[in-house]
Amino acid sequence: MDHIAVLIPCYNESQTIQKVVEDWRTALPDAAIYVYDNNSTDGTAEIASAAGATVCKEPQQGKGNVVRRMFREIDAKCYIMVDGDDTYPAQYGAEMARLVLEEKADMVVGDRLSSTYFAENKRPFHNMGNTLVRYMINQIFRCDIKDIMTGYRAFSYDFVKSFPVLSRGFEIETEMTIHAVDKNMHIKNVVVSYRDRPAGSESKLNTVSDGIKVIQTIFSLFKNYKPFFFFTTLSLLLTALAILFFVPVFLDYLDTGLVERYPTLIVCGFTEIAALLSFFSGLILETIVSKDRQSFEFRRGLIHEQFAGKCGDDRNEK
Repeated sequence: MDHIAVLIPCYNESQTIQKVVEDWRTALPDAAIYVYDNNSTDGTAEIASAAGATVCKEPQQGKGNVVRRMFREIDAKCYIMVDGDDTYPAQYGAEMARLVLEEKADMVVGDRLSSTYFAENKRPFHNMGNTLVRYMINQIFRCDIKDIMTGYRAFSYDFVKSFPVLSRGFEIETEMTIHAVDKNMHIKNVVVSYRDRPAGSESKLNTVSDGIKVIQTIFSLFKNYKPFFFFTTLSLLLTALAILFFVPVFLDYLDTGLVERYPTLIVCGFTEIAALLSFFSGLILETIVSKDRQSFEFRRGLIHEQFAGKCGDDRNEK
């Protein structure tokens, strides 16, 4: 088991990967550095290997697929995940690792948005998207995460081995954040400086398509993690809609004693039935989610025992 593992997912980062690996070897000389190549065609893997990193392959395209592979294959007491585009300085790695190893943080978020991100980033829609995503998640999940989309994070063994990776692409950061918040994990924020990509290095993030995927992920996870809130909100909206169309029918009935718009009345009735179904679906699903949280805590305990056993084996070998 590694003491600290630096995980670098990469796709066509030949411009920057050598510097990233060398910076991390300087910042954390005792750390194991893994570069996970995601079908690069520009020699990224060869450059990373020559720089001293252990290079692994992930044939399924997408950052989420790479993260799944990294988390499954690597055992470490502390994991640091960083992008291979040289936008995150390695100097903060030691503090992030300390928070995991000494203060028992499960996830440390490298917060760009509180430092240089808005000045350095030259893509205004990315700035707006990061702010919107942060606001949505903090409001929906009642938390105070400073940077949702950052690719600079540190994790504990418990987090890595208990996190079910479902996303395939760049929405993985959102999924990790919501998982940590929902499971009441210990989260810390570290303000880090951010620098824009150097000339010749291109972002793989598509502002529109990946932004839509992130928003879809937020609502999907909102439904899955907070079903009672989600379906009760839907139930209230349906009830309001039913009342809105029922009021004119009822007023006509008071004036004439007749129901003159039967189709509208029937639609109102079915809409209210849908509202009630939504409400009780939320109740049922909330019970299931509560049971899942209990099961998760039990599984996490087993993972922690496994971690303690591996640490003990390491000490015995020494």
